[in-house]
Amino acid sequence: MTQPLRRLIDLPGIADLETRALMKPSLAEPDARADAPEIDEVCRANFGLTVDEAEAIDLPGDWDGVDRKPPAQQVFAFEDAGWDVTDKRRPLRMLGHYALPLWLAIRGVAGELPFVAPPAEEKDSWAVGLAAEAKAYRKR
Repeated sequence: MTQPLRRLIDLPGIADLETRALMKPSLAEPDARADAPEIDEVCRANFGLTVDEAEAIDLPGDWDGVDRKPPAQQVFAFEDAGWDVTDKRRPLRMLGHYALPLWLAIRGVAGELPFVAPPAEEKDSWAVGLAAEAKAYRKR
């Protein structure tokens, strides 16, 4: 069974910044971090490092530069890595800010991925039936 994709927009603070970028498109520009410290706050909270810290890291020699590709191309690479970085089938407006910290965390170079609770074990159909029979027996 394949794991469902983790949605970047569901992480804390991401949807709020996306909404702000919709209202003020300049927020998605690379130099917007100087006037919007919440971008770094969201990155640190979700990935364990800010965008500036991510840019300061020495990348491994075999780094493929995926973080520098256009967002539309990164969408497919992120899907292969188990992440959905879209909203309504379009790349997130703020993906340029999140891409490098997320890639570093995915590849284990720096930072960390947000915690996800393991999926609850599904009960086997025979166990569900047995529990229903036991409940019915107790009522007799």
